Amino acid sequence: MTATASVPLLEARRLSFHRQDEPVFAPLDFRVHAGELALIEGDNGSGKTTLLRLLAGLLHVSEGRLLWRGAPWQRETCAGEILFLGHQLGQKLELSPRENLAFATGLHGRRDGVVVDDVLDEVGLAGYEDEPVRRLSAGQKKRAALARLLLLPAALWLLDEPYANLDRHGIALVNRLLEQHVAAGGAVLVSSHGAVGFHGGEPQRIRMHA
Repeated sequence: MTATASVPLLEARRLSFHRQDEPVFAPLDFRVHAGELALIEGDNGSGKTTLLRLLAGLLHVSEGRLLWRGAPWQRETCAGEILFLGHQLGQKLELSPRENLAFATGLHGRRDGVVVDDVLDEVGLAGYEDEPVRRLSAGQKKRAALARLLLLPAALWLLDEPYANLDRHGIALVNRLLEQHVAAGGAVLVSSHGAVGFHGGEPQRIRMHA
């Protein structure tokens, strides 16, 4: 893929994270530009989820530097610009998909011209908009979380195993969302045990080592 800007959205320089004074992964150097997808590769326990949580601001950098748009990464600066979707889907189970999305947009805003009901229809939740999330299947819960990708105006998506709990239609949905976001100038870092069905070109690969 061709970078659309000279300054990367996100840059890591000798980035590492320690747990109980032991490094979780070897120091990393990488850049992710607007219009790029990066695939995080590594064995189980190699630190893929830890890296994504670090980039989302949920963990503190132990060593190295993290830059956002060429400046030192600060959580306040990146608020609303980085969207993390992990194993814990970040939904209130007693609220409906519609109510969860309203809560998310209240915190982070929404994309111009995007309508909540249209988003829920696109992810396959038409008819379930007002059902409490706790009553949804695992796949429907995942789709409700994926709806945030369409609704929130984040430039960078951090996706940890986004294909989990999805059938083939859900997998196709994720691939379509990836392609649309990158084509619109967004960027994605994704971890996946399976192949990522991205057709926008060869993704950058970030290899994790303990």
